[in-house]
Order: sequence, then C-alpha cells, then structure tokens
Amino acid sequence: MPAPVSVPPVLPSYAPSAILAFQFSNWYPAFRQHSIKSTVIRPLSAAFREYLDFDGVFVPDGAEDVPAESNLSDDESEDGESEDVQKFAFPALDAQIRAAIAEYGAVFPKLNFSSPRDAAWMLPASSPLKCTSPADVYLLLKSSDFVQHDLDPELVFDGCEPPRETDTSPPYDLELVLRKWYPVDRARELRCFVRQEVLIGISQRDPNYYDFWNERDTQHKVLAAVTEFWETNIKGKWEQTQGDYVFDFLLTRDLSRGHIVDFNPYHSRTDPLLFTYDELHEILLARPDTPELRVVDSPSHPAATRNAPAHQHNMMPIEALAMSSGRDISDFADAWRDEIRKSMADEEEGEEQSTAGG
Repeated sequence: MPAPVSVPPVLPSYAPSAILAFQFSNWYPAFRQHSIKSTVIRPLSAAFREYLDFDGVFVPDGAEDVPAESNLSDDESEDGESEDVQKFAFPALDAQIRAAIAEYGAVFPKLNFSSPRDAAWMLPASSPLKCTSPADVYLLLKSSDFVQHDLDPELVFDGCEPPRETDTSPPYDLELVLRKWYPVDRARELRCFVRQEVLIGISQRDPNYYDFWNERDTQHKVLAAVTEFWETNIKGKWEQTQGDYVFDFLLTRDLSRGHIVDFNPYHSRTDPLLFTYDELHEILLARPDTPELRVVDSPSHPAATRNAPAHQHNMMPIEALAMSSGRDISDFADAWRDEIRKSMADEEEGEEQSTAGG
C-alpha cells in the first residue's frame, strides 16, 4: 500500500533557535546587499531595558540635541512637593545613535523583531519614523506597543517547541537597529508568505485603495518581479526554519525590482493582512504554480481604511507627552508647532526643487 500522505498543519511549530533566526542581527548579514543599510547595536544594557519598561513617555537626560531648560528643581514636583524621580541617561548609546544619524542622514529604529510603526504619529506626518536625534529614537520606542513584545522573552518564545538538549541557541539579548531613513511609498509595500519553501501568497501591505493595483498588467508584472527575486535571492536560505517564513518587500518605482524590508515567522503573531492563515493553508495544499496576489481592489474593500489613522488605538492626548527633560505642556506644544512648521516648509522646498530639476 502507498504510504499515507502527510498533511502539514496550518501553522508550523518553531524551536527557540528558529525564532531567533528572525531577529534582525541574525538575518541581515546574509541579506545585507538586498536590504536597507542598517546599524545594529547589541547587547543593550539592563538599564535601557528598564527604561523602556518604565511608566511614562519621556526621554533620557542628554538625549536631545538642544537641552531644554527646566522650571523645576530635580527634587520638586509641580505642586511644590519633593519627590524621587527615576533618572535615566545613556551617553554611550546616544553617541552610537548620533554616529549612525551622521552616516545615514536620518534613521528609523526597531528592536530585535519589532518596529514602532504604531508610534509613527509621534513625529511629523510628512516624515514618519524619521529620527534625527537620540531623543526621537527613544520617543518612538517608548510610545510603541509593538516593541513591548521584544522586551519579554516569554512573549518572544511563546508557542515554541520545548528546547532540545542539543539546542545550542545563543542567549536572547536586546538589540537596537538603526536603519537608513528615506521616504517610502507605502503603496509599493508587499508581504510575502512562504510555506515549506513554496511562495504561496503576496498581499498588499497598506490597507488603502490605489488605482494602479487594479491593472491586470501591473499585477502580472509584480508577480513576476517578486517571484524572480525570491527564487534568485531568498529561496533555499532558510533551512533553519524548514522553509517557513514571511518577508516584507518594497518594490522599486517601476515595479520591476525591490528589496527586503524584514523577515517574520510564519506564525499567528505575524499579520496575514488580506489573507487568513486558513486560506494560505488551502493554497499550500493546492500547490499552485504561481503565488496568489491579493490587493485592495476598490474603495469599498473591507480592508480599506483611508479615513482612519493607522494605529489610532495607540494615540494618546498631547498632555501625556510632556517629557521629563524639563518641558512643561506649553513649552512642548510650542516646540511641536515649530517642528510641524519646519517640516511643512522642508516639504514645500523639496517639491519646488523636484519641479525645478524635472
């Protein structure tokens, strides 16, 4: 009798060592030439982990390029009562962040696995996630719910198989990743799903409607570009995960090429976007010749959220943003308005230069 056919589960199981393969410092060296220029700072100190866990949104002393003056003494609160305030300062880390900013012009940060995309609203909308000082980096990380995942090893390894005696995984150390910042057209971002070394699905990542995604020729062109890139540069290089992974991909303007933004586990913690994992499982079992591409094909598509701010559940009122560097609310509001005006002026200047050069 023929051997029974084994049906793979909807989601694979991962050993702790396989999960660690997805942290940035592990995959980036192998795919550096196909990804965004980045600097990894590791390991981070226990004090920095404590700072990220500490209540409140504030930046460490010395992290701002222009120190703010305080109207209060270090030991006095607004109601005149003295109190002990936890102070944090990371001069060595500040220097490393400033060096990366000097090299790249600006950076956007992430930790081992997660980026603070949910906190992008903290910085000017014209340049989301653009950090030009250590204070910007810390502010994003402190305001993000997403990066909290990376602070807790129990969350990082949740659902993993028990480690084997032969498993020699290195210890889990917190790391800060500083990636070269540049404006990204989110319409060209894709999330690609690979199961058992088969590229089965590609999803538009931004849940907004874009006309060009309805063009059949465009869809065929993108499918060919992503498949060729995957087969040439990624396929066969994830043996430690048995060929189960998800990668985020940014297409070039002409949609003919692209580069890797990130890798993630093929796991429920990774958003399947326009798919469900059950649907991806059905596609896997059908063993298609080409991956299925899903896009937001009309303004009425259920995923279309053009009128809702991304991650709006994570937003907090401005009065919660008074930083411990000494600004009161009115100082912070003035600084914020100045920054918005500056960013709008820079955007107008950039548009004028683009028009003049065209």
